Amino acid sequence: MITRMVRLFVSKGRFFTLLAATILMPALPSKAQCPPNVLTSGLRTPLGITQSNQNNLIVSETGTSGVLHSGRISIVEPDGSRRTLLDGLPSARNDVGDPSGPAGVFMRGRTLYVAIGIGDTALPGQLPNPNPSSPIFSSVLAIHFSASVEKNTLQGFSLPFSAQQTLASGQKVTLSNADGGKLTVELIANFPDSTIDPTNISGFRNSNPFDLVVVGDQVYVTDGGRNLVWQVDIATGTFSTLATFPQITNPIPGFPAFIDAVPTGIAYNDSQLLVTLFTGVPFPPGQSRVEQVDPLTGSHSAFISGLKTAIDIAPIKEGSETHYLVLQHASVGPFFGSPGLLLHFETPAGPPTVVSNCLTRPTSMVVDEKTGLTYVTELAGRIIEISGAL
Repeated sequence: MITRMVRLFVSKGRFFTLLAATILMPALPSKAQCPPNVLTSGLRTPLGITQSNQNNLIVSETGTSGVLHSGRISIVEPDGSRRTLLDGLPSARNDVGDPSGPAGVFMRGRTLYVAIGIGDTALPGQLPNPNPSSPIFSSVLAIHFSASVEKNTLQGFSLPFSAQQTLASGQKVTLSNADGGKLTVELIANFPDSTIDPTNISGFRNSNPFDLVVVGDQVYVTDGGRNLVWQVDIATGTFSTLATFPQITNPIPGFPAFIDAVPTGIAYNDSQLLVTLFTGVPFPPGQSRVEQVDPLTGSHSAFISGLKTAIDIAPIKEGSETHYLVLQHASVGPFFGSPGLLLHFETPAGPPTVVSNCLTRPTSMVVDEKTGLTYVTELAGRIIEISGAL
């Protein structure tokens, strides 16, 4: 279990003392399911989850602490059994010692898009690392594999370090496995590892892609380190900043007056992007929110407010209406000592219904609209299966 403070999602570089006082949430309508139904466990710090057109879950595992290139993509079947799709993805300790590698995933057809996080491109104190262990940290990969490979692979595939170098040079990599299958990997975008930022204490700001969504021929990527959303053209690999999120007022005494927005989850609904803002240290209740972003202009505004460490959102269509599931990494007080929540909003104005209030540091979710089940990844390596959220 990762216990170091306070960064899986974005480097902060300053250590703060945990407040003894807690700030309580108001009581909310609840149909909470506890204890949670664990579908599978033992994953390597899962951060992203999606569903294939074969009804399997595809999970990104950001890696094992202290083990280089231990990032992995797993196939998890509806009964909870796990198989490796691709191992050996870049992963390394970030600037506060947590594993960082594969993060958000999005599957369209037979292509899986994967955001790769900060890795070890930043040293303690957020200074740029001149010798990171992979040339493809802070990037987006596209992994192409057939339905036959998804169904039949037992051994999975492995990405050697030489292949990471090949990808960084702009070339595709085709891998074979012992089952006779093939899988192709290409680098869609390789963001700059850091940029000069005089407003930050280190003088730099480090890129840390967290989640992504594909719309048409564009990929939209949240970057919790740079507090922005990238727009990437799939065909050319060119990218630019779509939207930047300003700092947020911090109401907790003893900490800086303003904290970073830290965009995390992202979804697309009704021609708009929905982005969760996790917020930074000390992660105060009520300051996290969901922003609505226009993908044509980059303009954005608050969509769902008053949250605590919102980390993912899923819009749910029901006829002409849309409901929203919001995943909170924690629920009470500063930092992450309280349970995570899955909230159901009939409308953005709320109030929400609590679907689950016993999650342990959840990181992402996907909804199977055929079965009505919601699957939630937890930092310690579990996938939780929740019914009745829709």
